[in-house]
Amino acid sequence: MRSFFRAFKTIAWAFLGIRKSKDREKDFEQLNIIHIIIAGLLSAVLFIGLLMAIIHWIVPTAHS
Repeated sequence: MRSFFRAFKTIAWAFLGIRKSKDREKDFEQLNIIHIIIAGLLSAVLFIGLLMAIIHWIVPTAHS
């Protein structure tokens, strides 16, 4: 379970793009690739959902 949460941390750094290559390589050696893939997919879905929620909040909907 700890590895799964560490995978989310790795994905968060990847989204920001500010991870050192040495640290990134260390993470990929120590983490399970399945955890990284699942964390990446869940993070992408959450990010897209957040963007859609912000857009729906900012842009008013037209009522008939």
